[in-house]
Amino acid sequence: MSREETFLEGHLLLAMPGMPDPRFERAVIYICSYTEDGVMGLVINRLLGGLTFRELLEQLDIEVEEPISDLPIHAGGPVETGRGFVLHSTDYIQDSTLVVSETVALTATVDILKAIAEGRGPRHRILALGYAGWGAGQLEREIHANGWLTCPADEELIFGTEPENMWPRAMAMMGIDVSMLSSLSGHA
Repeated sequence: MSREETFLEGHLLLAMPGMPDPRFERAVIYICSYTEDGVMGLVINRLLGGLTFRELLEQLDIEVEEPISDLPIHAGGPVETGRGFVLHSTDYIQDSTLVVSETVALTATVDILKAIAEGRGPRHRILALGYAGWGAGQLEREIHANGWLTCPADEELIFGTEPENMWPRAMAMMGIDVSMLSSLSGHA
């Protein structure tokens, strides 16, 4: 694939009002991989209730002397919800890390969790269980049907904004007043 065909990699998907799938209502998704076979991204504005970072470390038998304070865990999407991912700044890279952009990478190993717990991990990080995925052409059809807006990712939005503020802030960054958006859409 040419770079033009993978242009959404490292971008954000913003759910339009009226998103028919409640799992993605007001979702902000960071696109990690965009290939001819499909798209993979992480919902970055939904916190997962009922599991703390310390509990996750215990479940994975990761022992550290003085683990850092608890970090929120995000519901990254409805696919493979038992699989963990860390979206993070590029100051931490392993052989298995997928570097998505100059400032953002994705790692899905236990080693990064241990590094984070010990205070040696990436400066910025979002821990997520599960991911959002689309088959070949599926996301393009959803975008064409006015289900999603796309915009370049902003590091401050990704790592420096509270989850509940991401969607309205991303829309405002695009110059969109969400109060003016209708949940009904159509084509002229």
